[in-house]
Amino acid sequence: MSTKPPIVISRLDLERIEALLERMPPVQAVQHAGLRAELDRADVLEPSAMPVDVVTMNSVVTFEDEDSHDELTVSLVYPSGAGAPGTVSILAPVGSALLGLAVGQHIEWPMPDGYKRSLRVLDIAYQPEASGDLHR
Repeated sequence: MSTKPPIVISRLDLERIEALLERMPPVQAVQHAGLRAELDRADVLEPSAMPVDVVTMNSVVTFEDEDSHDELTVSLVYPSGAGAPGTVSILAPVGSALLGLAVGQHIEWPMPDGYKRSLRVLDIAYQPEASGDLHR
């Protein structure tokens, strides 16, 4: 089993995601144990101190599925913004995997089908913190 790369998340994202998880019924929250584990192990920074090459909430990120070599560009959103083309929810396995990764980092993440996908961040076209959009 490979070790997970270090991740960094903003205090604001952490607070919002934790609030989202706390509002869920326990049965549903159990499904997101992986996300909670990621939050627990992350280095937490103030939004203004976030490195510009790290995936944060509402970032537009291009990543590669290292198994299929497919490249996808998505916006990492809260569940209320999911469903639109080009979005992935933080509660989706891919969304949970991408949060906090820097460009060039990769992570193996379990999928609902039991397989693990290996994802690598290739580019971040937009990051709210880097753009000064701290109150999104």
